[in-house]
Amino acid sequence: MDKPGLVASDVDGTLLDPLEQLRPRTASVITRVLDAAILVVLATGRSPRWVYPVARALRVGGLAVCVNGAVILDVERRTVLRTHAMDPPLLHDVAGVMLDALPGCALAVEQCVDAGSPQHPPEDDTRGAPVPLVGDGYQSPRGVHRLSPVPLAELLGRPAVRMIVRHPALSSREMARAVGPLVSDAVEITYSTDEGLIDVMRAGVNKAIGLAEVADLHGVDQADVVAFGDMPNDIPMLRWAGHGVAMENAHPDVLAAADETTASNAEDGVARVLERWF
Repeated sequence: MDKPGLVASDVDGTLLDPLEQLRPRTASVITRVLDAAILVVLATGRSPRWVYPVARALRVGGLAVCVNGAVILDVERRTVLRTHAMDPPLLHDVAGVMLDALPGCALAVEQCVDAGSPQHPPEDDTRGAPVPLVGDGYQSPRGVHRLSPVPLAELLGRPAVRMIVRHPALSSREMARAVGPLVSDAVEITYSTDEGLIDVMRAGVNKAIGLAEVADLHGVDQADVVAFGDMPNDIPMLRWAGHGVAMENAHPDVLAAADETTASNAEDGVARVLERWF
């Protein structure tokens, strides 16, 4: 492709190295992309508050695609721009399927906040701010954390942008295969780790939808977007982009879906592609 008009990248396993660090070579080329007035969009499964540390390290502002496309975050204003949520009746139906099909699983939800609501980075004082994650357990960038259990009615009683399902004895792939056929008409199921965690979003919500919204807001054509990823939650985005790039460390399904494979996240794979233009 010609020089891209928008660069989109997943964060964990893609832009960051295996130690969750930003390598100097990758940081340098991202700076050159920004200096060329090209948009850089973080497209991640992370919750909004966990996007800020990466955005700050890269000096990236603008919009970010969070929660696998369910939330569009205005990084500079620290506010939610758009959300795609599941309502309580749908959450109840999906939770019932999960609990029946995956005995022993734990549920958590990321509750919806209104557009314009503040989303604080983790180091900020967040007293009085929305607390979006409730339930038995959830995945942060640094692993699975326990939360105080809450009654199921409370867990599912408010709109949510994501349900997180955890199982101690199954891989994420096994979980997705078990429940996918049961709920595929109602919700979107994906995962960003194979360690027994799956994400559930509203039907049709994925990183491609979120990235398309951002590109449209900035007047960038789909053909002018280059995107990078490594896990199944990146597949829709890589297929949608004008040029989709998988990391060498990517899941086999991601490698099959991409237009190109670059070096691993331990070897500056994102930088090696962007250096063709910048």
